[in-house]
Amino acid sequence: MASRPAIEGFFDPSIPALLGSRCDGCATVFFPAEETWCRNPACSSTSFTPIPLSTSGTIWSYTDAQYQPPEPYLAADPYVPFALCAVELAAEGIVVLGQVASGFGVDDLEIGDPVELVSEVLYSDDDGDALVWKWRPSKEDHRG
Repeated sequence: MASRPAIEGFFDPSIPALLGSRCDGCATVFFPAEETWCRNPACSSTSFTPIPLSTSGTIWSYTDAQYQPPEPYLAADPYVPFALCAVELAAEGIVVLGQVASGFGVDDLEIGDPVELVSEVLYSDDDGDALVWKWRPSKEDHRG
């Protein structure tokens, strides 16, 4: 079966990397990528360069999802609770939300801990596996 990103244009699972953009006028970085106008109120640029974003960062905040989110969220059936973390990207300094990698939960996380981006299956259907980015605690800092 084929694999594909669960959300087109947000993530390249082959790298893996989040796909963002940098404003050509003020160098502000956006995720998801901006293509229309700069969201920085001090800039009026409409020109952007697509960029892959950092694949590592630090935990800014975290929580768990004990109940299945409503549509349009697509989850595995049966639903399995998961942890979420907001990660400040190393180079860009922006905060990106994502699930925590399989096998890790809120007991494995602390604000300020390093994490790395990984690709995992979000769900499978007749078209194959839908992949999404997740954050995995960095191996050298995992407390077990």
